[in-house]
Amino acid sequence: MNIPACDLALIGGSSTLSVNLPEELNLDYVKMMETGLVFPTPFGSSPEFKFMLLKTDDGDKKVLSCRMHGWRSGVSRADASRQVFWVLKEAGVKKVLVEGGVGAVNHLLRPRDLVIPHDYMDFSVRKDVGLGDRHLLIMRDSMCPSMRKIIFSLGEEQWQGRVFDRSIYVNTDGRHFESPAEINLFKMAGADVVGQSLCPEVYLAREIGACYAGVYLVVNYAEGIVSPWQHQELAEIYYSEGYELGKLLFAVLRRLPLERECQCAELRKETLLTGIYKEETNG
Repeated sequence: MNIPACDLALIGGSSTLSVNLPEELNLDYVKMMETGLVFPTPFGSSPEFKFMLLKTDDGDKKVLSCRMHGWRSGVSRADASRQVFWVLKEAGVKKVLVEGGVGAVNHLLRPRDLVIPHDYMDFSVRKDVGLGDRHLLIMRDSMCPSMRKIIFSLGEEQWQGRVFDRSIYVNTDGRHFESPAEINLFKMAGADVVGQSLCPEVYLAREIGACYAGVYLVVNYAEGIVSPWQHQELAEIYYSEGYELGKLLFAVLRRLPLERECQCAELRKETLLTGIYKEETNG
């Protein structure tokens, strides 16, 4: 099966898992082309993708999307990430929009706030997850500044609650939530929110030369922050906010220009360790 050429990608997370995107949004500018697309990759069969067209005043935009970061039973999260981004690389994707649910580490945040991270800290153990050894990845401006501006602008227009254009996202492995001691450590380190999906995606996006940015829904207070989170409240947020967040995501995709307005593609360089890899191979 051929991977369709696309400029844009949407990676859905837990905050829209209760909504069938984009079908349940009934957006007249979205045309579904194909669903249930599974592609062979060097890391195993990919998750299911959807291929769609977004009609805009500047012409049609082609979008590939998958649900829940490609995570599924029997596949490690590292391999799921590799599968997703290998497909996006082959499709020629230049901009990747993501979403997810996060816990508030900064006590000034509240459930149902939206945050648009500008930086991250990686406390996962999935550090060495890549598609190859070719590139040295420079992780300044890891979340595309141009994409973030568009997300924030539309978020302020459409979201009923608070929207923050900066935050530091700390990534943990899961699948469990973090301990109060861990959260206290992250708080002292300067984290604002905690989640489990930004890494290794942010590395893989840079490796394929794509812009990457996300919008995250605060769904609970992290352990030891303000008050203990309640499972019922978490479920209510997931099931009540997915529709509006989905509409925001597609508004962002429709607004995103296909041309570059940033330096993201220049923040990967040819590795300086080529000679070492050759010696190891020849040795």
